[in-house]
Amino acid sequence: MPQSHITRHIEALIFSSVQSISVQEILLALNAAFEEEYIETQVFESLDLIKEKYSSDDFAIELVYLNKGYQFLTKKDYHETINQLQLHRSKKKLSQAAMETLAIIAYRQPITKLEIEQIRGVNSDYSVQRLLEKELISIDGKAETPGRPILYSTSSIFMDYFGLNNLNQLPQLKDIAKEENTVGENIE
Repeated sequence: MPQSHITRHIEALIFSSVQSISVQEILLALNAAFEEEYIETQVFESLDLIKEKYSSDDFAIELVYLNKGYQFLTKKDYHETINQLQLHRSKKKLSQAAMETLAIIAYRQPITKLEIEQIRGVNSDYSVQRLLEKELISIDGKAETPGRPILYSTSSIFMDYFGLNNLNQLPQLKDIAKEENTVGENIE
């Protein structure tokens, strides 16, 4: 099959995927659909062609490597316009309690619900349940403590949603703490 034909099929796979799609998933789909044995270099060639195609100013989207896979995302130039749409869809937004819970899980994972509640100081059953329903967090096994409580971690959908390749890209406290929040004199 010609490379241009493979490229269009890979483009369709990426477009139809709700979250980022890995090279291995692309190969699996291609090999099953066409009963041929495609190799990674063919996929990477196509990915390069797709990336080059969408780098043109004619397109509002681009191909991005994200969370060990590829996904079409809107270019940064259009983020403000999209932000306006997102503001109107606020019903789907997370509550303040859910955001707090998600932040705790992201920074302290894997973590039990009891540990989350100790940090927040309130019951977190509802927030944890909502985050599980939205698939932003996942169950990551059980702790080796008495009662073997469930451990929670962020999911790959969390990584896609926040545009992260790995958890090291989460903002660090020193990056978001404002200087005016310090106590005492600032002596240099």
